[in-house]
Amino acid sequence: MPTPQEETRWMRRALHLAAKGFTPPNPMVGCVLVNEGVVVGEGYHPAAGQPHAEVFALRAAGEGARGATAYVTLEPCCHWGRTPPCTRALIAAGVARVVAATTDPHPRVAGKGLEELRAAGIAVSVGLLEAQARQLNEAFFHYHTVGTPFVTLKAAMTLDGKIATRTGDSRWITGETARRYVHRLRAQSGAVMVGIGTLLADDAQLTARLPGIVLPRQPLRIIVDSRLRTPPEAQAVRLAAQSPVQRPLLIATTEAMSDEKRARAEALERQGVEVLRLPATAEGRVDLRCLLASLAQRHIISVLVEGGGALHAALLAANLAQKALFFIAPKIVGGRDAPTPVEGTGVPLMAQAYTLDRLRLRRFRQDVAIEGYFLPR
Repeated sequence: MPTPQEETRWMRRALHLAAKGFTPPNPMVGCVLVNEGVVVGEGYHPAAGQPHAEVFALRAAGEGARGATAYVTLEPCCHWGRTPPCTRALIAAGVARVVAATTDPHPRVAGKGLEELRAAGIAVSVGLLEAQARQLNEAFFHYHTVGTPFVTLKAAMTLDGKIATRTGDSRWITGETARRYVHRLRAQSGAVMVGIGTLLADDAQLTARLPGIVLPRQPLRIIVDSRLRTPPEAQAVRLAAQSPVQRPLLIATTEAMSDEKRARAEALERQGVEVLRLPATAEGRVDLRCLLASLAQRHIISVLVEGGGALHAALLAANLAQKALFFIAPKIVGGRDAPTPVEGTGVPLMAQAYTLDRLRLRRFRQDVAIEGYFLPR
């Protein structure tokens, strides 16, 4: 029987493998097969529609899987989707034991996979590095528990809290290492969202770009644009026109349509852009709660919101954000008119400030990132 230290090491390896995937709306999963103290196969789920982690590990192990222990970061699936159930593959391969970090919250699994393995005579244990496994797939767990996408507010700012200079210039606040990390987050998110102000200021593509890595998917790109001011010549629009399936673009606007606005919507739709008409708030802005509900119906499990300050403020005011990830660069630009990560009217009292819990501090060469989760209000 392996020692607790050995089992922990193998599960850590499985978690490391899992994090390589670009899987929305599926969870990131890794698997390590060990037979008589030797790793005989390992794998991870690379993308939705492709084989799951257990299948890759079993293929690598071959006959070595018989009598082995499978260390898997999530309960093996037991239902047919775009791929066959992993429980049957593990049973057919003769695996003797399965160590799962955590159960799967998906209603079609939710413990049924572990029951099927036990019924087949496979020894099962659950809970090794469970906290780490749940954090890795926090969006997947949130979506299948709460029913809405997991929303992360991301910003890059200077030491004095500015996301651009007073002229609107923001390239580049952080260094290449931090920016590459953000592109990985984009690729692992269901959607990337910005407000129209950010798009007009930056003319961003909103795609995930990782040199040397061929990405299996791009996130859904979303522009929140109540008055539909998105220019047809914007980079994000041009990419949608070139490849609407591979680089989808959704513009969320209000239902109120003047003749001019309707003409702009039709022009954008002819370029391959989806224009989503949603109810408006009392201020005439897109109802963000309705937007997230629409995304949930599309099985978007996570949204990375990259600003600007007005959109961040609106999501916070509506209590729709779960997490903040703010990068801080060792630069000072000054300027009372330079934009900040969260604008709007703000809270009147410090006691009413939005508070983060479970903080994590990370270094990206010269830059620092602070990550945390919003406490309920």
